[in-house]
Amino acid sequence: MQTLAQWHNGGGPGPWILFFPLVWAAVIAGGIVLLRRTVRRGGRGPRGPWQPQPRMAEGTESPLDMLDRRFAQGEMDEDEYWRRVSVLNESTRERRRGESKGGKR
Repeated sequence: MQTLAQWHNGGGPGPWILFFPLVWAAVIAGGIVLLRRTVRRGGRGPRGPWQPQPRMAEGTESPLDMLDRRFAQGEMDEDEYWRRVSVLNESTRERRRGESKGGKR
């Protein structure tokens, strides 16, 4: 302690030596917090534009999957398929736009 106390006369590093472990602890804690938040958000960053994808129940098809299946089986022609896909995409875009403004439809 005498060396630390007598830093004016070139005897030691002074009281700043106690500050460096605190700086390293803050850097490590910040890195851990950043990594945990990034992993929790699916790798898109702590404040990135992340929207959770709705999950379908086990064994159910999404509307686009149903359209794909029906088109592949020949139940609808190409024009009807593309019309329905565009309607689904537009409704999804509108729903996301409404949620991003703070309200749900």
